[in-house]
Amino acid sequence: MTTEQNKEKGLSVEERLTTLYQLQTILSEIDRIKTLRGELPLEVSDLDDEIAGLQERIKKFQAEAEELRKSASAKKVEIQQAQDAIAKYTEQQNSVRNNKEFDFLAKEIGFKQLEIELCEKRIREYTEQANRKLAEMESAKNLLEDNTHILAEKKSELNEIISETKQDEEKLLETAKALEEKIEPRLLKAFKRIRSNARNGLGIVYVQRNACGGCFNRIPAQRQVEIKMHKKIIVCEYCGRILIDPALAGVSEDI
Repeated sequence: MTTEQNKEKGLSVEERLTTLYQLQTILSEIDRIKTLRGELPLEVSDLDDEIAGLQERIKKFQAEAEELRKSASAKKVEIQQAQDAIAKYTEQQNSVRNNKEFDFLAKEIGFKQLEIELCEKRIREYTEQANRKLAEMESAKNLLEDNTHILAEKKSELNEIISETKQDEEKLLETAKALEEKIEPRLLKAFKRIRSNARNGLGIVYVQRNACGGCFNRIPAQRQVEIKMHKKIIVCEYCGRILIDPALAGVSEDI
């Protein structure tokens, strides 16, 4: 990093490292608050989606059951029409003039009886299908009711946690923003990138027992001397985290 870049924000390398470490401390506390919420925000979102899906399924089951009911009703109408036709043909058989007319009417009556049997079969099928749809709808309703109760509990729990931590988080975010404004954009961007790639969210760490405080790989003696001199920004050659002298971090070198 050039001298011009160092002076861009009016801070020395030592001041930049100190400011970065202060920022890291604040961000770690914000991370801790978010950890308190755990998976609740995600669980609430998933439950919202599941409930919306169940509501759509219930509507679909209801519509399908209603359509099957209408189909069954239509078949009942066909049965009544067939029965009326049978009654008509039976009456006509009493006044036929020959066997040919009688046999024709008998055949028509047979066709209508077959139609009735087929309609009755369809009605049973439609009724069974409708009952299955209604059973599935009841099952979905029960699951919807359960999930609605669970969602209410999780939202209440989440709101309680947010309520307890919101004020602290807002203050920390304000402090973090103020610290970020002091840091040169390129360095801040690099710090945030390192932090986002780090499993524990640490973008800057102090040297602990001659090792990197992030990945715990040993740091060469000459490298440690350079870190203590505060003349330039130095990163761990193993994990890429920015390294800071424990004294600048305000901790004992024995840690």
